[in-house]
Amino acid sequence: MVLLDVRMPVMTGIEVIERLAANGQLPPTILLTTFDDSEVVIAGVRGGAKGFLLKDVTFETLTEAIRAVARGETLIRPTVTERVVKKIASATPKFESLDQPDPLTRREVEVLRLMAGGYSNREIAEALGTSEGTVKNHASSILSKLGVRDRTRAVLKGLELGYI
Repeated sequence: MVLLDVRMPVMTGIEVIERLAANGQLPPTILLTTFDDSEVVIAGVRGGAKGFLLKDVTFETLTEAIRAVARGETLIRPTVTERVVKKIASATPKFESLDQPDPLTRREVEVLRLMAGGYSNREIAEALGTSEGTVKNHASSILSKLGVRDRTRAVLKGLELGYI
């Protein structure tokens, strides 16, 4: 688990992520910053970061974020997500996916929208009144149908296809 500041004296957090990823050594990583910059969030996610938080988060939020990312979840807090979603919606995705993905079910769309909000599997399960295991199954199905490898790319593809 790595917790990185976006702005550091020798190299940026984005540069650290890119170097670790290039060497195949990128552990689950969270970026922290004092700036609400959607370009930095997008660059960090593209580089392989699994979480992004503003530095003004509470200790409890930070510790839960670390736990979530360590469990393999992607976490971008809802306060950051809205700005990023707007930025991504106006951009052309540059990742490979299936040309014509299978359509998502109504429930998968609900799960995808909550994923876009930065909610964990547990939080999604509570919101939908289902089990965490069922949410994980829906998430796996969403990734498969959209032809992507992680939740962040699923959200991007969902935006592109108009699900979100």
